[in-house]
Amino acid sequence: MMTMNKSRRDAPIVCWLGLGVIVLFVSAAFTPLPNLLAECVALAPEPGPADAIVVLAGGGASELYRPVGGIVLYRRGLAPLVVFSGAEDETPPESQSRAELARQLGVPDAAILTVSAHTTREEAVRIERLLRPRSVRKILLVTGAQHMVRAKPLFERAGFEVLAAPADAFPPQADTPEARLQLARQTLLEILALLSYRVAQYL
Repeated sequence: MMTMNKSRRDAPIVCWLGLGVIVLFVSAAFTPLPNLLAECVALAPEPGPADAIVVLAGGGASELYRPVGGIVLYRRGLAPLVVFSGAEDETPPESQSRAELARQLGVPDAAILTVSAHTTREEAVRIERLLRPRSVRKILLVTGAQHMVRAKPLFERAGFEVLAAPADAFPPQADTPEARLQLARQTLLEILALLSYRVAQYL
């Protein structure tokens, strides 16, 4: 009897939770809400001349929008160096794959630097160590528009003057239910990562 009474008391809570999940799903898949939220968690491009172009890791070797974005900036003559970052746990390493792509697209070997890191904070620390002897202070930072919100202050804290150069579309847009759900997921993950960095006092 007690179990039955408890189930009856819990039933409205379960119903409201289920309704909330449905409302969130419909809002994410069939309204502009994900696009609006994504625009709030993204930085616009501010391209200009710099001492180096820094292309952050992410997306894996199969997704080329970041390295290609960095190569395009180099070909425009905006900086004399390109730094490709990447995770170490890929074969071949992500940074080396990106460097090879740059060579194939006409970037001279002398203009290419690589570094390996596992987190955005590690990238900022290791790239600062790499570029300090070269007197590099102003960089064009290439990453996703949403990731830029977290990456830019990290590199500024490392001592760089940072120009944002997001390699993907700004503002982020999705025009199908599947794309809106994916964008909502990406936005949520970036918000959580940003909060965790603030709690850890990295920003």
